[in-house]
Amino acid sequence: MGYFRNFVFGVEDSLVSTVGLLAGVASAGVESDTILLTGVVLILVEAFSMSAGSYLSESSAEEYADGGKITTESFFDASIMFISYFLSGFIPLAPYIIWPVNTAMLYSILFSLVSLGILGAVGSSITHAGLVRSIVRMLVIGGVAIAVGVGAGAVVGV
Repeated sequence: MGYFRNFVFGVEDSLVSTVGLLAGVASAGVESDTILLTGVVLILVEAFSMSAGSYLSESSAEEYADGGKITTESFFDASIMFISYFLSGFIPLAPYIIWPVNTAMLYSILFSLVSLGILGAVGSSITHAGLVRSIVRMLVIGGVAIAVGVGAGAVVGV
């Protein structure tokens, strides 16, 4: 079950963190090259950091539950975290490769929110939780993070 938890956490955190940071940096009025560099560095560092954190927490939980034994499941779960975070991070970053910054920011936010909605729907189908509730929960959390990023970029970038 750790793989599912790490997948959802990796995708959600990557989408929310990446779009929040990129929207904040974009709203501060920086050049697209800076946004791309910032996005790639964030995705690589955070994918590794999140997978390391996943490994440490999962292996610690295994050691606690199994009296000091660590299985390969912790490594597998951490790999799922890395891959899901890494790949999902390019969803909000891709528009900055294609469009000018102002247009890219709108598409980045849109693509991220749509992806969060899909993640909520997928999670709902697997967990049998309410579909609308799962989608709304993902969209509200993502929307707040985006608003924080844009607000911070607008205030600090002035």
